[in-house]
Amino acid sequence: MDTAPGTPARVAGPAELIGLDELRLAARNHGMPLEALRYDVTPPGLHYVLTHYDIPDVDPQRWELTVDGAVGRPRRYSAADLRAGPRQTVRVTLECAGNGRARLVPRPVSQPWLDEAVGTADWTGTPLAALLSEVAPADAAATVVFTGADHGTERGVEQDYQRALPLAEAMRPEVLLADEMNGAPLPPQHGFPLRLVVPGWYGMAHVKWLRAITVLTGGFDGFQNTVAYRLKQAAGEDGEPVTRIRPRALLVPPGHPDFMSRTRFLPAGEHVLTGRAWAGAGPVRRVEFSAGGDWVDADLGSAPGRWAWRPFTVRWRAAPGRYVLSVRATDATGVAQPVDPAWNVQGMANNAAQRVPVVVTPVGEPGEQGAR
Repeated sequence: MDTAPGTPARVAGPAELIGLDELRLAARNHGMPLEALRYDVTPPGLHYVLTHYDIPDVDPQRWELTVDGAVGRPRRYSAADLRAGPRQTVRVTLECAGNGRARLVPRPVSQPWLDEAVGTADWTGTPLAALLSEVAPADAAATVVFTGADHGTERGVEQDYQRALPLAEAMRPEVLLADEMNGAPLPPQHGFPLRLVVPGWYGMAHVKWLRAITVLTGGFDGFQNTVAYRLKQAAGEDGEPVTRIRPRALLVPPGHPDFMSRTRFLPAGEHVLTGRAWAGAGPVRRVEFSAGGDWVDADLGSAPGRWAWRPFTVRWRAAPGRYVLSVRATDATGVAQPVDPAWNVQGMANNAAQRVPVVVTPVGEPGEQGAR
């Protein structure tokens, strides 16, 4: 893998295996074990993590949040200032925009996610709309830029990590400047001392280690908005921006796994399978299950919040044999999760249906051993 500064996004060659650089990324950025789908709220150590550069060294005693740009009353906020203001807790499912990238053919070369770049947490902090109202955006304000303390070089561009939202999105009442995760201070890897949480959007919008908010009267042409996180069929295209999370459902893998292949083994008989489903544009309204044949509806449980994943269950009477289990979700707007992936050059927003290989053994026969 070519890692010279300025290397553009690329796809792997026909026989190219995952390289050392991708393995380094995978070692730094961990996914959520799919058995953790059993939890309504993901423990922080199991929640997925993606860090573009380094986890910055932030001194909480000296940290301040600068809010400026096209505003009537620019301000600097300490952590104490923010905690003294209005507080809100929102349960939100976060998913990385690159989730599923490693399943694309040809494979875009980057963080090699499979299905596991997801997690749900209770985020507590200051509603962004309240803070923006305090600084009084100009009548012509259109865009809000969020700057993190993480700094690095990406495709030859040295930068602080920055993302922007349209002002109307930033003013949604559920958008938070979060300083707590699951009732405790943010862990370093999740953005301590402050991060942005934008319910419904892929993870790239949830800027961590937040240090500045800048209001603009025009658009924002920063790297992470206009070059990265775009849906492109070729590297030279402008592409469409990645925004809201596409519908996705995931099963808790049933039975027990083979160590290397993760193929599942379970005895013949009736099994109650469980999982979670979520979407960013509208609540999940349907989940379907297939064991390689027809699709049948799963039973939906109550969502623990508008922006959190929804539990589902399905009963499967399994005869001995080999199967590939799949689930797919449909949201309230009618958008359904596809069975097959839609390819793009950066490997973004691949929400193709999950595939779980399963071996069903006769009752009383042990599961097979070894990789498959």
